[in-house]
Amino acid sequence: MSVLTAELLHRAKAGDGEAFARLTAPYRSELQVHCYRILGSVHDAEDAMQETMLAAWRGLGGFEGRASIRTWLYRIATSRCLNALRATSRRAPAEPPFASLGPTGTNEVVWLEPYPDVLLEGLADAAPGPEVRYETREAISLAFVTALQMLPPRQRTALILRDVLGFRAAEAAHILDTTEESVTSALKRARATLDRQPAGGQAREAPPRPGSPEEGRLVERLVQAYQAHDLDGLIALLSSDVCLRMPPMAFEYAGRDLAGQFFAAVAFRPGRIFRLIPTRANRQPAFGVYVADGHTPVFHASGLLVLTLAGEQIRDMTRFDNSVLPYFGLPRTVLA
Repeated sequence: MSVLTAELLHRAKAGDGEAFARLTAPYRSELQVHCYRILGSVHDAEDAMQETMLAAWRGLGGFEGRASIRTWLYRIATSRCLNALRATSRRAPAEPPFASLGPTGTNEVVWLEPYPDVLLEGLADAAPGPEVRYETREAISLAFVTALQMLPPRQRTALILRDVLGFRAAEAAHILDTTEESVTSALKRARATLDRQPAGGQAREAPPRPGSPEEGRLVERLVQAYQAHDLDGLIALLSSDVCLRMPPMAFEYAGRDLAGQFFAAVAFRPGRIFRLIPTRANRQPAFGVYVADGHTPVFHASGLLVLTLAGEQIRDMTRFDNSVLPYFGLPRTVLA
């Protein structure tokens, strides 16, 4: 423990709120991402973070320094997230949203929310240790966070602590208040489950680097096709097994043919005009989608669209409702 940390800890234990804020500030962003990976929701992650900081402030007097401040905070945050999962009932809607289009599958993770890239600024891009199995970019992707949600809570947290964050088995056991053997067993089962899920493993083709010319060209073509109602141009950008998802609705539409039917019947209805405002979520290209009827200069928000890319194609399109727009600083209406 550094001299500065020791001094801040001493002052915080004496009731100095500013010292506590300085003591915990270096870990707040990564802790919120940790809560998001476990819970799959930005809103729930923010709540868990508030509870974590309150619990840490109240329990600071009992901190004896046998673990680092970081590990101690991760223990509190993980406990709050597991408590939240036990207290939450998450069930999918029962009816398909579009009667004319039969879904090809069910998306069970209806609570999933996108994570704004602005909240990822300052987090290290390099893997934190040799035991880490997932690179930072992959470990925040929508596909990976979705796959995590399908794991039982203890397996989920064990995998995050070991394979994403690089904690040693003993540290993970301390955070989870269990034995190393229990962590190792949970981790083994979690890895086996993720290996059987295509979303949990490596993409068939690596996506272009964020901000690269390759990504920029693909995104520009998507925007042009969308805003021009160019259905053929849009479909040409999609992989043959592309999947459309629309949390909090529970149904998936897989395959290029069905995607074409969806856009023709639902999105590209006659008389609609689109504007797409670029942003980024989960280190993936994203857009605020705005729609007008052609008779007014006002475009109304129609959700947030996040793209999952693979090579030179779009592998998944996930459309979230308007409730997530405030996380990205996007308005409810824009003028033409």
